[in-house]
Amino acid sequence: MSLFSQWRQIAEAQRTPQEQNEFWNAYFDLETENYKKILANHTEVYAGKVSELAETFGMEDIVFAGFIDGINTSLKQEIDLESLESDTEVSLDVDFEKLYFNMLDAKADWLYHLKEWDGVLSEEKRREITKEFRAAKVFVKEATVGRNDPCPCGSGKKYKKCCGKDQ
Repeated sequence: MSLFSQWRQIAEAQRTPQEQNEFWNAYFDLETENYKKILANHTEVYAGKVSELAETFGMEDIVFAGFIDGINTSLKQEIDLESLESDTEVSLDVDFEKLYFNMLDAKADWLYHLKEWDGVLSEEKRREITKEFRAAKVFVKEATVGRNDPCPCGSGKKYKKCCGKDQ
């Protein structure tokens, strides 16, 4: 069973609400420290075996697989999570603009407000990404033609008597 499958089993395990909160709070604390480290050393690409990187980031291999799941869509080259084993070679080559966007999407304010972002993306760039994120979430309803409106083909007839006749 892959590390990622094991992580999913642990993450989805039945717990009381209090145990669930404790589990995720402990994970989010580790995750926050990992992101602080990655952002502080943003020019470094962390690469190596999963077990070595897990040790570097102070996590167990299985929990690190969960971290990789969270950062995977922000990597320049995504990792096949289902094939993750302790000796799998991985590279955490992060696209930081994508990472910031994904943190906004995940509503992870404890991550996108980290002071370590100051050295990675300018305040202006972060505002630009935030604006782009908000624009991507806005639903724009296309204008529809009513039965009695002039036909958009330009014939001068009502839509129901022209192009909308067979609808």
